Amino acid sequence: MHGSTQGGEATVGWQVTHAALEAHAKQRAGLDFEEAGLLLAARRAEVHRHFGYGSFAEYVERLLGYAPRVTHDKVRVAEALEALPELSRELREGTVNYSQARELTRVATPQTEKIWLTHARGRTSREVEKLVSGRRPGALPDSPVEPAQQRHVLRFDVSGGTLASFREAVAQLQRAAGEHLEDDDPLLLLARQVLGGPVDDGRASYQIALDVCERCQRARQLADGELIEVSPTAAAMASCDAQRLPTAHVGVAQQGFTERATQDVTPAVRRAVLRRDRHRCRVPGCTHARFVDIHHIRAQADGGGHAADNLVTLCGAHHRAIHEGTLVTAAGAQRELVFQHADRAPYGLPASTTSSVAQSQAFLALRGLGFGEGEVGRTLAAARLELATETPLDQLLRHCLQRLTARMFQRAS
Repeated sequence: MHGSTQGGEATVGWQVTHAALEAHAKQRAGLDFEEAGLLLAARRAEVHRHFGYGSFAEYVERLLGYAPRVTHDKVRVAEALEALPELSRELREGTVNYSQARELTRVATPQTEKIWLTHARGRTSREVEKLVSGRRPGALPDSPVEPAQQRHVLRFDVSGGTLASFREAVAQLQRAAGEHLEDDDPLLLLARQVLGGPVDDGRASYQIALDVCERCQRARQLADGELIEVSPTAAAMASCDAQRLPTAHVGVAQQGFTERATQDVTPAVRRAVLRRDRHRCRVPGCTHARFVDIHHIRAQADGGGHAADNLVTLCGAHHRAIHEGTLVTAAGAQRELVFQHADRAPYGLPASTTSSVAQSQAFLALRGLGFGEGEVGRTLAAARLELATETPLDQLLRHCLQRLTARMFQRAS
């Protein structure tokens, strides 16, 4: 830069510099938009395979220098922007920067993106991140924050050897899963393996010690002397494969009390299911065989029993996906168990982003209203046949609510 000691010239100098930075910021936002689109197109075309690279992440790291996590995030943003025309336009024109757009894609939908853009205007990227935190896709900026959805940041100051070992451990978990894992998933799997699982295959993976509010039914888990709020999904996962402790065993001593812990799935049945599934997660392509869970295919709340034919072995990540509605189980042509994305596309095949997001959001919303997992899943499956593929979330919810409430009144009459 060229400066001057003369007041007038110095004033002109800073104005020119500021104007240049403004123009650069707009240009950079436009380039970020263009780059995200190119990365998405390259992934869909599997460009890396034409150069012999082992993965798309390796191809991008060698070409652009991005770490795999950055690449995944940029592709995620590009996929979301396909359904968000207003946010796409503002990023392309430089009205918002990439960091702001990245956070807004976590919550904005075609119906809410204008509202989110209005609230984000004039805020820093960090302020937008706080505004988004704790809210699901489809929520509004003034919607109540869900504590269980708020993200937490872990930071460690480690040596090079520790970093290398951690990265190798995460890479091993990624290879075993056969797909990209969000930060939550490998850390959860690592923690569970360190904490150890049951020595006996017949013993349940969980011992439930949850503090549940009678008024709002929020669940909290005791962790190193502190109660941490957990999501309804975590509670449902534990309930699937739990060893239940009598109240007297949880910090309360009673003279002569002899009641023992119980579990819904008997040890014999649990061992049989694990042997049948070869101690591995049954989701196609997943090879996780450590600290796996037993899941009820037909939910217990919907009358599903604890017999082996209603049980399946899943890893923690896929077990959670089922209880969040992003992964679905169904019966195949030969009555075999098949796995599908939320839009009912076969697992592993390309799924409709818009339809999958709407289906999974509707699943969580209807579950939040008290409807059972099974009836919600069946209603959403029927809705997919009755409605257009890209039906907006609000229409999908209205349609399903009409069906669910009609059945509820039929049962009551």
